[in-house]
Amino acid sequence: MSARQMRGFTLVEMVVAMVIIGVGLGGVLLTFNTVVKTSADPMIQKQMVAVAEELMEEILLKPYAIAGTAPTNALAGCGAAQSVRSAFDDVRDYHLYQTTGVCDVDGDAVAGLESYAVSVNVSSASWQGVADTLRIEVTVSRGGENFHLTGWRTPYAS
Repeated sequence: MSARQMRGFTLVEMVVAMVIIGVGLGGVLLTFNTVVKTSADPMIQKQMVAVAEELMEEILLKPYAIAGTAPTNALAGCGAAQSVRSAFDDVRDYHLYQTTGVCDVDGDAVAGLESYAVSVNVSSASWQGVADTLRIEVTVSRGGENFHLTGWRTPYAS
């Protein structure tokens, strides 16, 4: 073998290779940074889903309708009289329930979820030909993100 075949890289070749790799890596990292900044936070999405599912389950476990006076629901923060759900005795009592922050059934704030908002809408509907069906819509929001969960309740046990 000749001396020319065994000599390896020159300093100029190494510098050019480092510049090319640096520019390519910089572009990849810039793209990755942009994607991470604009993606929705998975933890926030999971929390919104969990809050909506918990409230939907609570509503669906209530009787279809009980005679009596429905509560007056208005936007309230946790701790206010309107945020207490322990007196809600049927599905229709949840109509127009809305809070700033996530409240438990007694109206107490759930720690760490103060920046969320919850609202419920219960309306009469016809679902798959079943009369007297109630459509329940639970919406949980935080900032510009919203999660909607829809459920149906029929008078099957009435």
